Amino acid sequence: MIVTDTKPTGSMRRRSESHASEAVRPVQAFVLAGARASGDALAEARGVPSKAHIKIAGTSMVSRVLNALSASAYTDEITLIGIEDHQTLQSDEVWPRVRFVDGADGPASSVNHALNTTNISGPVLVTTCDHALLTAAMINSFLSDSVASGAELTVALARRDDIEAQHPDVTRTYLRFGDGEYSSCNLFCLNAPAAQKVVQFWRSAEQDRKRPWRIAWRFGVIAALRILVGRPSLEQVFAIVSRRLGVEIRPVILPFAEAAIDVDTAEDLALVERILLERIT
Repeated sequence: MIVTDTKPTGSMRRRSESHASEAVRPVQAFVLAGARASGDALAEARGVPSKAHIKIAGTSMVSRVLNALSASAYTDEITLIGIEDHQTLQSDEVWPRVRFVDGADGPASSVNHALNTTNISGPVLVTTCDHALLTAAMINSFLSDSVASGAELTVALARRDDIEAQHPDVTRTYLRFGDGEYSSCNLFCLNAPAAQKVVQFWRSAEQDRKRPWRIAWRFGVIAALRILVGRPSLEQVFAIVSRRLGVEIRPVILPFAEAAIDVDTAEDLALVERILLERIT
């Protein structure tokens, strides 16, 4: 099937634009959709090339992400990075217009490769193919706050209290700061070329993403001690990291518990399917 442009129009577009309180430049979107080098149990159990192909409530995860991006008032071109056998999905799903870029060795290397091989003319939103609960409202909120922050790079997070208040049984990886615990929402916005410095750092640190103390140690002894011993607040940690990398990085706290729920395990998959079915009933 030839990919066609299915950007929303009419009432759908107006509802999406109602969230756009700031003047935001068109944002290009990168979707990480490659298979893990070590393999993925969920994909293997279903006989598909990667998690991108797994269908939830009849629609593939990657298609759900693409539809959310297409419905956003802020997004423009969409690039799928590293997806295998996309023709199989496109043969029975309606996708917005996308372009394809090969992946590299790991998420950070893949983003870096896409930045170097794609004509970038403005901000870039980075997300993942397993963000099946992503909505245009989440994207609009994040990008609006990203622009308002004035930062060169923004990172979306959700508070543990908010997540567990709505989904008490969900298992997430939380980062603990002096003012609370937060989980990543797999949404990043590179607002300026300088943000690519962070991608370079991410390449060297991504193997330690679930070991915050190791990542902290990469900033040097003093900075690491401030982060690990001083128990600074979220904002203070981002200030330390910004100074160390020479890039202004700010967190954006999203009010959507489901923005922090991606699909890593069979339990996640069951939860996400239940939530999606509830949305349409």
